[in-house]
Amino acid sequence: MYRSLVVLVACCLLSTQSILAQTKDETAIAKRMETLRNALLKPDKATLADIAADNLTYGHSTGLIEDKAAFIEDLVSGKTVFTAVDFSAQTIKIDGDIAIVRNHMVGATNNNNVPAKIDIIVLLIWQKQKGEWKLLARQAAKLPVAAP
Repeated sequence: MYRSLVVLVACCLLSTQSILAQTKDETAIAKRMETLRNALLKPDKATLADIAADNLTYGHSTGLIEDKAAFIEDLVSGKTVFTAVDFSAQTIKIDGDIAIVRNHMVGATNNNNVPAKIDIIVLLIWQKQKGEWKLLARQAAKLPVAAP
């Protein structure tokens, strides 16, 4: 009886571990997301250019849509300044050469010396291009206002 219980517990633990384990591509996307987060805080033109696909479409929660050049320029020039960025509740789903990432982004900006808080939800689409994951599309949305 004891032996059967030990085998059952071991099987449950092994199956749970495999469910929680990320695939190689999911791990790569999680690393790219962390690289993106760091690049938002400390913009580096080469890093941003490496992350972004040439035909990037980058949508802000305000409705502004940027291409790759505008996305990079806004950060590198200091037009957009992030002082804090945190991604939570992040999910990653891989479908062939496409990765779909959703998260909750909380942070702070200091654009034109005007501090502001960020609390948005974000959808990011990454595409594997020549063996590298590139940010193809991003769309942010404001969180719905709770009813009183």
